[in-house]
Amino acid sequence: MLEHILKGGPIMVPLVLCSLVSLAVVYDRWQAFRENRRIDTRSLRSKVLVHLREGNISAAISECETARGPIASVLLAGLRSYEHLKGKDEASDTMRLVVGQVMEDYSAQAMSVVNKRLDVLTTIGTAAPLLGMTGTVTGMIASFAGLAEAGSIGGSGGAVANGIAEAMVTTAVGLIVALFAVIPQSVFNRWSDEIELEIEESNAEFVEFILTHH
Repeated sequence: MLEHILKGGPIMVPLVLCSLVSLAVVYDRWQAFRENRRIDTRSLRSKVLVHLREGNISAAISECETARGPIASVLLAGLRSYEHLKGKDEASDTMRLVVGQVMEDYSAQAMSVVNKRLDVLTTIGTAAPLLGMTGTVTGMIASFAGLAEAGSIGGSGGAVANGIAEAMVTTAVGLIVALFAVIPQSVFNRWSDEIELEIEESNAEFVEFILTHH
């Protein structure tokens, strides 16, 4: 197998690099998403609301500071803004608008961290098959060029077929590299969507609390 891969030619160098980068990104993102999915965010949201109903903003902030992950970070930003505005005795509508905007802005930052490096997988998933096809085309060109130099089509068919077979290796490798980038990315995108949805739900809960308790 290794022998066939090595016969793929110079184009195998960027393909191997793509595969290594892809594996590194997949491992990094898998670790990050695994940590996020271990956090009981629904319990966190419930505790925060209980503390808020009791008027204990400091305890709610402490809960978010102790927790990890994007949802806790967004809630923490909203709680600190809420505490600041409440201390200034701002009107309910003002608090709702300001806190809502703060949480929305911080949500975008949190999601950028969640989706960090996923664009690398997109690039590799697109580029790897193209690199593979490029290697195949250049390999076929080289095979037919060798055939032309030999000056005998009938006597060199086997050599040409062998050259084309070797050239096809790059296409196969390119497709495999792309699959190992695209499939994990699809899973990560689904997990990212789940996190984004829960952030939106927590933001709505907080804004609703402000509307109903002020």
